[in-house]
Amino acid sequence: MISTILFILLLTISVGLFVQNSKKLLRNIRLGQSVQILGTRSERFRRMLWLAFGQGKMTIRPIAGILHIVVYFGFLVVNLEMIEIILDGIIGTHRIFKFFGGFYTFLITSFEILALLVIISVTILWIRRNLLKISRFQKKELRGFAQKDANIILYFEAILMGLFLLMNASDLQLQQLGIYPTIGKFPISQYVSFLFTNMSPKVIFLIERACWWLHIIGVCVFLNYLYYSKHLHILLAFPYTFFTSIKPKGQLDNLESVTKEVKLMLDPTVNPFEQSVDNEQLPAKFGASDAIDLSWVQILGAYTCTECGRCTDECPANMTGKLLSPRKIMMDTRDRIEEIAKNIDKNGSFVPDGKQLLNDYITPEELWACTTCNACVEACPIELNPLSIIMDMRRYLVMEKSAAPAPLNTMMICLENNVAPWAYNPSDRMKVFDE
Repeated sequence: MISTILFILLLTISVGLFVQNSKKLLRNIRLGQSVQILGTRSERFRRMLWLAFGQGKMTIRPIAGILHIVVYFGFLVVNLEMIEIILDGIIGTHRIFKFFGGFYTFLITSFEILALLVIISVTILWIRRNLLKISRFQKKELRGFAQKDANIILYFEAILMGLFLLMNASDLQLQQLGIYPTIGKFPISQYVSFLFTNMSPKVIFLIERACWWLHIIGVCVFLNYLYYSKHLHILLAFPYTFFTSIKPKGQLDNLESVTKEVKLMLDPTVNPFEQSVDNEQLPAKFGASDAIDLSWVQILGAYTCTECGRCTDECPANMTGKLLSPRKIMMDTRDRIEEIAKNIDKNGSFVPDGKQLLNDYITPEELWACTTCNACVEACPIELNPLSIIMDMRRYLVMEKSAAPAPLNTMMICLENNVAPWAYNPSDRMKVFDE
């Protein structure tokens, strides 16, 4: 009875904290601006299945991709046993699903094999990150907590899978001693059960119960650690891939009000000076200078980023030594929205703190280093879009601050005066051929 009460208390606290963190996360995402979601539901659902659930783009880099898929699916499948653990903890039973017989044996066999594969994959991933010093894991934005966070998750996964196998090994030994009923085969943990050969049944039972409790406590801690970790992508990859708009990757967004004015200028039958400007159709701010100026989908994308660095690894600007790192753009956006959220939590509403995403987190030098080639979007396994954030911040610099680089300003002046990017009159264009 005491064990059941403690288990229900642990489960209640864990779920309560998870719900609280989920509400806070949803609030933070909703700080962003509204945005039109393009594409039909069926199109977006298919993309979600392909990118998020099916891991369709992970194997572009086969070694890391296959290891990630093993860890992802192995961790999800093995933790299906949490259903049994939760029911056992609430009802006070032991392996409540054992009545499934042969099917239960198949499940345990599958879980154990996957658990071993997860441990092997996690070990290889740890070696790649910490010993082989792969370049995309050595960038300066990954120093500090970001590097520790990646390793913490690897340790979590290895320990949870180890506890699962150790629990089964001690359980098997208790079955052989006649304390637990025989329920089937344990293809991996049977090779670990020799550790308990000379132990008393009481000690083996205590080890089995300790592994059971540590496993459920570990899962509860992991669940609530996600909010503070880059591994939120485990949950957020699904809504992001569903809600982000379906359009060609090279198609940039245009402001409707600006597009309307350009069309008026290009229409020879219309006098643009006679057209009245509807101020209600104009945005409160052109572009974005702070995180809350971005759309909620862009903020969702920032929280979804797993900091794998494939985007930065493919960025031509970063390759040539420029400051731009698409991964840093996503991380900075998330850090800034978190700072804004903490400000709101402390004061009840946002109190200006003298900071903004532009300059305090992301510099103009980073923004103007971007070539808009979309390599970052193409490289991302779930097609996160740091380019959209870059373009919105550039738009602010140009349209609100007139702070474009000198060559770009020259080009825009020439376009305005000469209807071409060159600094001479359109009537003089053919002179070069005449000469």
